[in-house]
Amino acid sequence: MPSPQRICLIGAECTGKSTLAQALAAHFGGLWVPEYLRSFCELNGRTPSADEQAAIMRAQFEQEEQVAALALQAACGYVFCDGAPLLTAIYSDYYFADRSLFDCAHTLHARYALTLLLHPDLPWLSDGFQRDGEVVRTDVHALVQHALQAMHVPHIDVEGRDDARLQAAILAVETLTG
Repeated sequence: MPSPQRICLIGAECTGKSTLAQALAAHFGGLWVPEYLRSFCELNGRTPSADEQAAIMRAQFEQEEQVAALALQAACGYVFCDGAPLLTAIYSDYYFADRSLFDCAHTLHARYALTLLLHPDLPWLSDGFQRDGEVVRTDVHALVQHALQAMHVPHIDVEGRDDARLQAAILAVETLTG
């Protein structure tokens, strides 16, 4: 039985990663991995500090490993990952000027069969834990683009709203089989 292919949905805050990951999992009969950072913020009622970033990255990785094992047992072809260790490294650099997580994040990113870069073309809505709004989202999007280019990670840009965004992502995933 082949291992499920991991699809990374990466983008700045409020780019629809969670919604799209769940919709893709439903469409393809796969599983999705929620973003650990969101769980951390909800559990602690705050955003993380600099010394918590490595643990958040590790927890994201561990969640992905657990869901991939479940997908293998269930013979699911895909695991859709909401966020990625690379995103934690980018936020750690942006907020805390700490680049120490990048090497590990680069190594871990090689596990993904496909990277979908979600553009910040959706309305920005605070969910109570978002930090700074649209300006930061734009800055972080540029940092994600730069990191993917610097790592030579092939990726597919996903833009649009609602069904157009979902259809663009479905077509991108279908490139893995076609």
